[in-house]
Amino acid sequence: MRLRVDPQGLHDRYVANDPFPHIVIDDLFPDGVLEDVLREFPQGKDRSWRHFDNTNERKSGFDYRAPLQRSVRDFLYYLSSAETLEFLEKLTGIDGLIPDPYFGGAGPHQSFRDGYLKIHADFNWHPKLRLDRRINLLVYLNQDWKEEYGGHLELWDPEMSRCGAKILPLFNRTVVFNTTDVSFHGHPHPLACPEDQSRKSISMYYYTNGRPDEERSAPHDTIFKDVPTG
Repeated sequence: MRLRVDPQGLHDRYVANDPFPHIVIDDLFPDGVLEDVLREFPQGKDRSWRHFDNTNERKSGFDYRAPLQRSVRDFLYYLSSAETLEFLEKLTGIDGLIPDPYFGGAGPHQSFRDGYLKIHADFNWHPKLRLDRRINLLVYLNQDWKEEYGGHLELWDPEMSRCGAKILPLFNRTVVFNTTDVSFHGHPHPLACPEDQSRKSISMYYYTNGRPDEERSAPHDTIFKDVPTG
């Protein structure tokens, strides 16, 4: 597989983007590869899904110990490969990225009608690997997804005073962003898609051994935030 853009050419835009370093790349992967992943994506009623339904999230995440179809498994392995790591290092300027072999919180995700994920900053520390979480990569798999279905990924500023970016989760759209204590993101509004459709994505998280002093904090779990009203 060959990634379709030059990461070095996107680096300056990545670090300058508002409200924190991120990039949206359409058609990064060959359509055929993602069509195979979508065809073999775990079904909604598969018992291997871990379901979350509370005030902060209504979604499903896949248990990394469960079996996956070959196309999905191979794609996850590719996202953990040296080629992908080097691409992300050139894009973000963060050297020494490390994938997570345990896929903690990563892998296939989906949300059905009325699903949501409130705005949050992610956990910052991998307790098993003892590494700092630095980068999120999201690949969307939603063909014929309409604006009115919602499910936009929202990126908010550190003060939670405004939404700096709003990204529709279209098929073969990839989003990469820095993970810090103030990289607030989510899709907080309940989905309005048809009952027989879901918002599907593959997520990957990347780590380093250490991080800049200005980003350091005590290890913490996910920090959820309310969207301001009025």
